[in-house]
Amino acid sequence: MPACTATQPLASASATPRHAAAPATADPLAVDSAALLRGHKAVTIVHKGTLYRLQATRQGKLILTK
Repeated sequence: MPACTATQPLASASATPRHAAAPATADPLAVDSAALLRGHKAVTIVHKGTLYRLQATRQGKLILTK
């Protein structure tokens, strides 16, 4: 079986794309659940004026409800 090799781009480097590519973004922010819950079983999160409840279960899972 032949070794994998790099492929050539589909369009030349001088070609102008129809739409500009979206900028690369960093990985999403990671927050430990303990930092959100701070020792409580549940917390309320306000997102765009709507209340959500984040709750830790006895099995160690999280439930997010509106």
